[in-house]
Amino acid sequence: MKSAKPFLFVVILVMVVSLACTFGSNNPPSEANTPQPVVEKPTEEKSEPTPSGGAVNNLDDLRDAVVQIEAVGTFVDPQVGLLVNAGGRGSGFIIDPSGIAVTNNHVVTGAATLKVFLNGEQYSARVLGASECADLAVIKIEGSNFKYLDWFTGDAKTGTEVYSAGFPLGEPQFTLTKGIISKEKADGHTDWASLDYVLSHDATINPGNSGGPLITKDAQVVGVNYRSRPNFNQYFAIDARTAQKMISDLQTGKDVLSIGVNGVAVRSEDGSLSGIWVMSVKSGTPADKAGIKPGDILFQMEGLVLGTDGTMKDYCDILRSRSATDTMSLTVIRFATGEILEGQLNGRELAVTGSFGSGGSGGSGGSSGGDQGAYFTEEFDSDPQWGYYVVQGNSNSNINNATYSFKNGRMVFDILDPGLFAYYIYEAYTYTNTWLDIIVDNRGVNSQQVSLVCRVGDEGWYEWAVQSDGLWYLFYATGDNYIVMTNGGSTAIKQGKAVNQYTFVCNDDKLSFAINGVEPKGSPYTDRKYALRDGFAGFSISSLRATPVKIEVDAFRIQEP
Repeated sequence: MKSAKPFLFVVILVMVVSLACTFGSNNPPSEANTPQPVVEKPTEEKSEPTPSGGAVNNLDDLRDAVVQIEAVGTFVDPQVGLLVNAGGRGSGFIIDPSGIAVTNNHVVTGAATLKVFLNGEQYSARVLGASECADLAVIKIEGSNFKYLDWFTGDAKTGTEVYSAGFPLGEPQFTLTKGIISKEKADGHTDWASLDYVLSHDATINPGNSGGPLITKDAQVVGVNYRSRPNFNQYFAIDARTAQKMISDLQTGKDVLSIGVNGVAVRSEDGSLSGIWVMSVKSGTPADKAGIKPGDILFQMEGLVLGTDGTMKDYCDILRSRSATDTMSLTVIRFATGEILEGQLNGRELAVTGSFGSGGSGGSGGSSGGDQGAYFTEEFDSDPQWGYYVVQGNSNSNINNATYSFKNGRMVFDILDPGLFAYYIYEAYTYTNTWLDIIVDNRGVNSQQVSLVCRVGDEGWYEWAVQSDGLWYLFYATGDNYIVMTNGGSTAIKQGKAVNQYTFVCNDDKLSFAINGVEPKGSPYTDRKYALRDGFAGFSISSLRATPVKIEVDAFRIQEP
């Protein structure tokens, strides 16, 4: 029997997630050569003109309330390094005729000067309030009698037609792209913010769109664009209701869920060092008063190691459990000098207490929830942000119909179309020999496939795939070709709605596998032909002929063989 496999698969699986703002100079980045999005507008209805000085209610007048923001200052980028007098450009939108406008925290926080461009005119502006956890900021543009946007008051449902407005790639031309909301409640815990959920949509945004509005055809704001995964055609916006709850405080000059930094969660490849990398600091904030500087890594707050799962979640959870004026212990790694500093927010200033070597300052032990080194058990208490990729094995299937979420310590896959293959790959460490285990609970139809993969690299990878009827296949895969090395069947599988554990061991040239602890005939298999040496590891959940497929992954473990 021929196994259902995707025709094409990318060899190196990387999660490409980017901020939607330009940064680093006053000129557009190299992406400026990327084709610009096409302006798309609904044609079925005739737009009514917007009254002068009032709320914009159509797409034709939208550019009268959407602004480009240039923030100039000194920043320390974790990839580029020190940027002196650098200009980053993003977008924003006016919500009040007095010049109150909304944008992203990462667009403006820590900047020395702000310039706002609207219909060819330049204005000065200042930050009123910001939140790094929500990646929101409110600014005041000098002037009055501006046109503005109203908030959408309905439910932002999957399939709702939306438009992204702004100034991508740092260029002065206003653009508008069309799409739909593809997911109402996508995971909001990322390396740049921490929200319960955000909107996922396919109305294209690029660097420079950060802070711009996601709107309806009537120009009502559904969300605030802030990040993208362009390789997967996924774009994200902070939904209107979440934003409004904070904006009422931010426009009064109050920072919310903030210590005053422009930061991003970082983690070393081996998981030994993690934290919040500080790109810039807002003057007069608790971070500034404590002595935090651009280029610092916030390693611990209140004794908790930050960023172990690659997100801002732990950092923001601490801020949620305290008031802005509470005293909090803090440990900082000053990466440029190799110093460890300890002190307090709203208390004792930072002072040098030690140093760390090239391997970091100890890092984080443990074995779950993304707190990972080379070997660990992931129990999916939150999204560990690994590489995610959906392959279309059936030309009639829609890749957007393979989704995942996290609930009660499980990773839940929902696949609505046949022939879709969803891969989740841990890319922080390259392995030579590994023992992989996965525990899965079938909650849908009995027509699905679970795979374990090892040594994913430029030369290919090994994949052991088990179908719901007990048939299994051991593949050597290269980008667009799957070669069956051996195959067979097992009666050890529990069919129907049941829990199964699958094991795949890649140890030198021997590949071993088991279902619920029972090795089928054919295991171990000795590979002397392809001889893959090392690479990433992970797993895949796939639909075969019948749908819907609903699989809950209870745990995934990587250990030494």
